[in-house]
Amino acid sequence: MLSESVSTIQGVGDKFAEALALANINTVEDLLYYFPYRYDVFEIKPLSELIHEDKVTIEGRVIHDPSLSFYGKKKSRLTFTVETESVAIKAVMFNRAFAKKQLNADDIVTLTGKWDAHRLQITVSNYKKGHAEEQAAIQPMYPLKGELTNFKLKKVMSTAIKEHINDVEEIIPDDYLKAYKIPDRKHAILAMHFPKNRELLKHARRRFTYEEFLLFQLKMQLLRKIKRESTTGNAQHYDPMKVEEFIQTFPFALTGAQTRSLNQILADMKTPYRMNRLLQGDVGSGKTAVAAICLYATISANRQGALMVPTEILAEQHYQSLCDMFGNRATIVLLTGSVKGKKRREITEAIKDHKIDIVVGTHALIQDDVVFADLGFVIVDEQHRFGVEQRRALRSKGLHPDVLFMTATPIPRTLAITAFGDMDVSIIDEMPSGRKEIETFWTKENTLERVLNFIEKRISHGEQAYVVCPLIEESDKLDIQNTVDLFHQLQEFYPPSIQVGLMHGRLSSNEKEEVMNKFAANEIQVLVSTTVVEVGVNVPNATVMVIYDAERFGLSQLHQLRGRVGRSDKQSYCILIADPKGEVGKERMKIMTETNNGFELSEQDLKLRGPGDFFGKKQSGLPEFKVADMIHDFKALETARKDAQDIIESNKLEEDKDYQKLQILLENDSYMRKKLD
Repeated sequence: MLSESVSTIQGVGDKFAEALALANINTVEDLLYYFPYRYDVFEIKPLSELIHEDKVTIEGRVIHDPSLSFYGKKKSRLTFTVETESVAIKAVMFNRAFAKKQLNADDIVTLTGKWDAHRLQITVSNYKKGHAEEQAAIQPMYPLKGELTNFKLKKVMSTAIKEHINDVEEIIPDDYLKAYKIPDRKHAILAMHFPKNRELLKHARRRFTYEEFLLFQLKMQLLRKIKRESTTGNAQHYDPMKVEEFIQTFPFALTGAQTRSLNQILADMKTPYRMNRLLQGDVGSGKTAVAAICLYATISANRQGALMVPTEILAEQHYQSLCDMFGNRATIVLLTGSVKGKKRREITEAIKDHKIDIVVGTHALIQDDVVFADLGFVIVDEQHRFGVEQRRALRSKGLHPDVLFMTATPIPRTLAITAFGDMDVSIIDEMPSGRKEIETFWTKENTLERVLNFIEKRISHGEQAYVVCPLIEESDKLDIQNTVDLFHQLQEFYPPSIQVGLMHGRLSSNEKEEVMNKFAANEIQVLVSTTVVEVGVNVPNATVMVIYDAERFGLSQLHQLRGRVGRSDKQSYCILIADPKGEVGKERMKIMTETNNGFELSEQDLKLRGPGDFFGKKQSGLPEFKVADMIHDFKALETARKDAQDIIESNKLEEDKDYQKLQILLENDSYMRKKLD
């Protein structure tokens, strides 16, 4: 039985069982699915195929006797040259002084180690005299903890497979195995631990990549279905004619992407189930227009709408723009923390009596005294800025209102499928026509004076500028331009007629509001700020964004900052001041100057940084996969999602005996049970 304790396997004593437990291996099943994290293949390839900094194996003739030098305490460095393919390769071995007596000129040696393509040098980790073996063995390398060793793990793995491989049951229906030409579970486990060749290993990895993605997507789709069907009687009978008339009042035509997203949202509103949708679109792509139309649809169905945003200044801007769009078609109020006393009581009474159609506000909307008469549609802007409890509190304000989350952070499709798998996702990936593209330049700090003169020139045309820095105060660890220092520097550089403002995270909310209001009113021409300016106000007059130490930011954050300008028909500019030392940093700067497409950038960012820190910190919703890689195995992720949707929508789990094993697995899954509680 796979559920038996790992100590039942021959050769696993109490001490070894404790060591295995540290690696979360408690049962036979845990052991069989404890896969290697990499495989060493001691295979000789032509020099032209060797990749810089990879672990490689080369064979050659030693040209001269090795030279040995000592440094530090008992540390040594042995160097010699080998000839391979008529090329002289330098070999370096650390702390192997004994090898000097073993290696002589004209010896044939096989060396394995890290390859430096620039120096034609190998840093040797393993060596043997003589030619390489004909058949290169594939060596599995396991993640090790405590006293575990590869040797011990391989030995106990071999025993476990002999004793228990026939207990392994197939969970993927036969049709999928045949369609995708992937091996069954037993053979795949065997190939993962003891691969006979690269081909078998490749197919075993393909199988477990698909299995992991399919199981995760089935969980997501099942949760989505359960959540949807737990709220019935929520159909909104809006007036399509009125909605169309409202759209016609806009001074612009909707883009194709706006129309597509709008139709998806309106279709959700008609269903009897509660909507749970994410609308993502780049800064300036027109999410607010789509949101306004949806709010109008809910009003035409005699329901109320609510829009919750993270800051007061943003709430005021949304309130103003909705008032401009709606005119006298709706009664709209603004409810923030600064609305107090009698005025607040009057507003909450009017909301309760259905005298208010739309409420725009901050988290003040979710206070206990705010009671809606009939809340039909809720929009949460920049949803990642609110906690789960805050979002849940707003949802509970009405009888199953439809919920639309909006974000201007372009989330790569890969992450949207995984992190938001239980939500529907609409994407506005097209910019309105007539918008001028922001011109982006990358320069170094020695050109700062030229950059400041350029800002002064733009200010003389009545425009404004942001200058963004990564940190507030001097740090010993990081040589980063100090925000406060730069603020004083710019005050000295510019004449008194140019007002320089300062904004950072240590200011109180009121102080931040005051600075932003002054900037919005053009009382401040240059705003020196940390990244607190990233999400927030719309200042159409700001046309220059300077980002100091730009290499410290990810692509998505740089793009968010760049999106603070370019909000009018004036030409806008983004200037990146950076001196990246590594190749990745240089690549980031290059990509930023080449594209304004947020989705393209987010995909590149994901490749450069990995999914773990895409959101700035480890996103708790992202699953940990043993074999699958969301970035490299994206096609398998798409396939698994499509298959999972088909399985759930066709009720195959309940109705088809071939899917019974999958259903049992999902029913016993702790993640599912926790989510459904």
